[in-house]
Amino acid sequence: MSDTDSDVPEVGGELDILPYQFEPARKHVDRVTEEMYSSQSETDESDDGDDHARARDIRTDNIAWCDCECCTAMTTETECLCCQEIDLICTKTEEKGIMCITNHEGFIANCLNRDVLEVSLLEFVEHDGPIDDNEPINELYRYIAYRRFTRWIWHRLGKRNRKVIPACAVVKIRATFPSEEYCGFKYVRP
Repeated sequence: MSDTDSDVPEVGGELDILPYQFEPARKHVDRVTEEMYSSQSETDESDDGDDHARARDIRTDNIAWCDCECCTAMTTETECLCCQEIDLICTKTEEKGIMCITNHEGFIANCLNRDVLEVSLLEFVEHDGPIDDNEPINELYRYIAYRRFTRWIWHRLGKRNRKVIPACAVVKIRATFPSEEYCGFKYVRP
């Protein structure tokens, strides 16, 4: 056997091939994804940061993850997301010199104004067909407000592509258009 043959694994033996092992790494834009992967290294560095890092990891039990001071704990960890953890939203808040996206005039005009939402609702009905007469109006306004927020921040996402709306924005929309029950964020089924 030559020296170059020693680097080649035996064909008869088992190969350790993992799914997606040779796929290119996907660059994550949002800081929340980076924090999820780096939280382990942060906890190893200092014992004082241990409690804070654990508190940020278990998001449904507290609001230590909130930097805008307007968020509340949501029912799932996926929904426990602060507006300051999303780079696109940070850009908008920094331009206006505010801490939370819910204080942005664009958010108030696009997502909380009933007249604007009514026009968007009419466009929605025209495009997607009639709605049930018994459909609660606040539920429709919330749905349209979430759509408008997503369009305002991320523009067009494409079919079956979803983004988590920050907890502070969800809470503000829910407070403006209240309901007895809320659905929460759900990923699209494949």
